[in-house]
Amino acid sequence: MLHSTDARRGSAAIELVLVLPLLLILLSGTVEIGLAAMQAIRAQSAAEAGGIYAAANGVTNLAAIQTAVLSATSAAGVTAPSPVVYCGCPSASGIAAQGSDCSTVCADGKVPGKYVTVTAVVPHTTVLPYLNLPLPAQFTGTAVVRVQ
Repeated sequence: MLHSTDARRGSAAIELVLVLPLLLILLSGTVEIGLAAMQAIRAQSAAEAGGIYAAANGVTNLAAIQTAVLSATSAAGVTAPSPVVYCGCPSASGIAAQGSDCSTVCADGKVPGKYVTVTAVVPHTTVLPYLNLPLPAQFTGTAVVRVQ
């Protein structure tokens, strides 16, 4: 004959067996999303490091800007596409690019500025592929800096 404390222990064990898989799935998803967020932050930080380098040193050496991007993170597989230098006019919706023509005056009558767009790409490595979460295959960070 079972005592009431033995019966309670048995039902607690059964409840744990029923709930534990759900808790593990939730924990796994949290870990996966956290790691993805970390990779996204690394991509943005690397792009911003390239932008800071460009602001401090100019845009005459695009390879040095790329090196600054690659050196800014320890993430594996980071790539830094060539920075894009262009002239443009600031507006409420962003920078209206004018290509390389910095002699055309902006609509507000001001001289256009010289800008550089620096990009960093960090591939996303899924640590728990069986979850099948809809996360991007790579994260891209972008920084736009006025250099002149």
